[in-house]
Amino acid sequence: MAVARAPKISVIRRLPLFLLISAVVSLAMWIPAIYALALDDHPTSRSFFYSGLVGLFLVTIVGLATASRQPRRGTLGQLAVLLGSLTVLPLFLAVPVHDALGNTTFLNAYFDMVSAITTTGADLFPDPERLSAPVHLWRALVGWMGGLLMWISAAAILAPLSLGGFEITARGQPGRPVSGVAQSERVDPRGRLLRVTATLTPVYASLTAVIWVLLLIAGEKGLTAICHAMSVMATSGISPVGGLEGSTAGITGEAILFLFLFFALSRLTFSKDTATTGYSRLDHDPEFRIGLMIVVGVAALLVFRVLAGVAEIGGQVTGLQTLNVIWGMLFTVMSFLTTAGFESAYWNDAQQLSGLGTPGLVLMGLALIGGGVATTAGGVKLLRVYALYLNGARELDRLIHPSSVSGAGGGNRRIQSQGAFIAWVFLMMFALTLALLDVVLAAEGVGFERAMVLSVAVLSTTGPLIELATDLPIRLIDLSAGAKLTMCAGMVIGRLETLAIIALITPALWRD
Repeated sequence: MAVARAPKISVIRRLPLFLLISAVVSLAMWIPAIYALALDDHPTSRSFFYSGLVGLFLVTIVGLATASRQPRRGTLGQLAVLLGSLTVLPLFLAVPVHDALGNTTFLNAYFDMVSAITTTGADLFPDPERLSAPVHLWRALVGWMGGLLMWISAAAILAPLSLGGFEITARGQPGRPVSGVAQSERVDPRGRLLRVTATLTPVYASLTAVIWVLLLIAGEKGLTAICHAMSVMATSGISPVGGLEGSTAGITGEAILFLFLFFALSRLTFSKDTATTGYSRLDHDPEFRIGLMIVVGVAALLVFRVLAGVAEIGGQVTGLQTLNVIWGMLFTVMSFLTTAGFESAYWNDAQQLSGLGTPGLVLMGLALIGGGVATTAGGVKLLRVYALYLNGARELDRLIHPSSVSGAGGGNRRIQSQGAFIAWVFLMMFALTLALLDVVLAAEGVGFERAMVLSVAVLSTTGPLIELATDLPIRLIDLSAGAKLTMCAGMVIGRLETLAIIALITPALWRD
């Protein structure tokens, strides 16, 4: 009688997850190496080529040493790998940057790579001319891979653990696997991870390629087009020309970027893998609708502010100038709500026209709200804001009609019964983390106002906020080493969120 053999685990599934991610970034280093070689920049090409070669060598050696081991069990183990990818992996990513620049410290290179992989996009080097074209490409590429990592992790890691905003909709407790997918793949949870990767990566890459081609058609330069395309999909705000003011595509290029920023408002714009019953349609999605309301409402208020400022100084605005002001406000509000942080070329024109300063508090508030759950956007997230809004509206209704029974539950099936309570808990933890970062940065010699701007920027993963929220831009390179490390910790916490960090402290992970 023949005995059925157990299916063999593939070689890829046997390798540790962190090792697979390291192999991908090692291969990615050869992209700027080839680009530098085409530009006859041989020192930079050697920096990236040899770093990638050493990385692949180390991955091969460690892979051979661990080939006989069984894969780690549990989705919490993957969450720990995700944390390591945001903290430890940038040490390797910074090696070619440090070697290619040659005139900066390794801490600065590490800070830059943490900023890129967490899609924060905090610009440590304010002068774009200081970095070579291959280094600019590498920064945008790391941010792009960081955005893809969050796309994949949302469905394969955070959703089964009821984290990253899914605690508002799930029936399980945050940090504990819910019944269903996570339970059925307890033997090897990487099966779901590999399937999600194979499904979402072509979508992510195809959308990036479409933006790149459209920007080229609009007249954008090649390097700027690919960097802006990757930065929009990852909402990292990384630009090789210092922002959209240095772009050659004009308002057409901004319109292209604006359309693809909608993918950061709701996951339903590109995938239904985490959709719940009743919300498989985009027009029924509360995140998408409330995001549009915020963009239109805040932009209208800012346009009124500019027009009022012009009237106060006795100036006049033509019809074309009014249209430019409206567009500049719409694009910038959308960009900061999705935590991309791109500033419209007409934003400064509107400020100069009215004689008013930059509304830094408005931009900070937009970044704190953030985009959709399971997207590349940071912040508190629109779904949590929506849950708090429903709870507030219900409490106001009870004040007027104490004996009333709410009938909104049937139309809001995406929010669980304790969704508002969990959202409030997260908001308080977010506020406490913000206050703690502010205190630590102040202890490092940063002023209170600057420390608040830096804390909001890193926790919301909106690096360009540092340059726009204050009248005088903050020079990150002048900060102390302690302040830079504190900001690195804030970027990781803002990207992974405090609930996920707390879930990693659970004894179940360390007993495994």
